[in-house]
Order: sequence, then C-alpha cells, then structure tokens
Amino acid sequence: MPENLFDKTISLLKQSHNPVALTGAGVSTESGIPDFRGKDGLWSRFDPYEYGTMGAFLTNPEKVWRMLASLLKIANAEPNTGHKGLALLEKKGILTGIITQNIDGLHQKGGSRNVIEFHGSLATFSCLSCGKSYSLAYVRQCSLPPHCTVCNTILKPDIVFFDEQIQHMVLARTQQMLASADLLLVAGTSCQTEPAARIPYHIHNKGGKIIEINREPALNHLAAITLEGNFSTVLEKLVERLAQ
Repeated sequence: MPENLFDKTISLLKQSHNPVALTGAGVSTESGIPDFRGKDGLWSRFDPYEYGTMGAFLTNPEKVWRMLASLLKIANAEPNTGHKGLALLEKKGILTGIITQNIDGLHQKGGSRNVIEFHGSLATFSCLSCGKSYSLAYVRQCSLPPHCTVCNTILKPDIVFFDEQIQHMVLARTQQMLASADLLLVAGTSCQTEPAARIPYHIHNKGGKIIEINREPALNHLAAITLEGNFSTVLEKLVERLAQ
C-alpha cells in the first residue's frame, strides 16, 4: 500500500469539520471474534432466522438462548490496537464519534467515548414483561437462560434481532451525528446490512468524503481513499503518522 495514502488520509481527517466512523464486524475479528457470517462465525452453527429473530425468541426463548449462550463469549474479548487507534483519534479531536454495528462494546473498552451502538449491546438485558433491566455481570452469574427476579420471565439481551426495528432514539442520535458530518471513515464492514448500509451513500450524496479501511474493500465506487488491509495494522500506521 502506498505510504502517501496514509498522509492523504490524515490530511483529509484534519481538514474535515466533523469526521465520523462507521464500523462493522471486521474491526473485531482481530480481537478473536469471528465474523458472524464467516466460516467459523455464529451463523455457521445457528440458522439466523431460526435463532436470531424476535419471533423465534417470543416463541421459544429457551431455544434461542442456546445461541445466545455462545454469543455471550464475545463479551470476554479485548480491544485491539485498531480500537485504541480510533479512541486516540477521538481524543485528539480528529474524529467526532463512532457508529458501530457491533454489539461487543470493544470501542468503549478501547477508550472511545462518543459511540452509537446501532444494533444494540450485550452490556444490558431486559425483561420483556415488566421492563426491568439487568447488567451483563448479573447474567453471567445466572444459570442460563437468565430469568427476571421480579416476574421470572426469560431475559432478552438489548441487541437488535433480524426482524426488529432500530430504536428510535438510536436513529435520532445517528441522524444528529451525521447531520454535520463531512467525512465518513468506514472500517471493517461490507455495508450490506440495512439500514446502516445507507450511511456511506448519505454522506457521499451530500458531498462528504469516504475513507474505507477493509481487507476486502466494498466502497471503491464511493471512497476518496481506500486503505486495503487489516484494521489494526492500518490504524497503527495512521497513529504513527499523527505522531510525526
């Protein structure tokens, strides 16, 4: 990869008034979390439409928790140098915030503060009957599936299942973040999952710049700069350029 691409990337980021990042599964694979749709991912073991919908959960929550028990393991992952690199960009005022499609909380663990979890998070769980909320720490000490202490209903993680809508509050925060965004740093996502897939087009159509970081770039037709490679490797080089 040409070294001057990193200098151009830093230059674009610094020139932007409100640069925002959009991240997907590819930013977490180097933390030991397989891409859900990959060869060793969750959906290679569980049919997403049999286990990953609200309809399936409401019909048979015990069955869905067989999948969720495996999913909980990703909460043990640690942020990689790429997560920490994005946090540094935010700390230096070069990056305004992050919209992530991931539910693993690794951006926050890595030090990022302004993070929108577009598809929810494994950090909290809710009772669909009485609305009581529970922490991941509570669920970890329970026999699975975990039950509500008030009404004994099986708890649901606060993640977005395939047949659920994105929460209105999350959409509102996303729209607010994107309203003044003039650059989008896209990392680790093929931009195929709706409605997050529309975000790069929204920025591009209003004249903003797209920078893509991906092992398999998907936005060559939109991107002003494409940095092909591993997320953590690319972010390490960007941070090095910042230090010069």
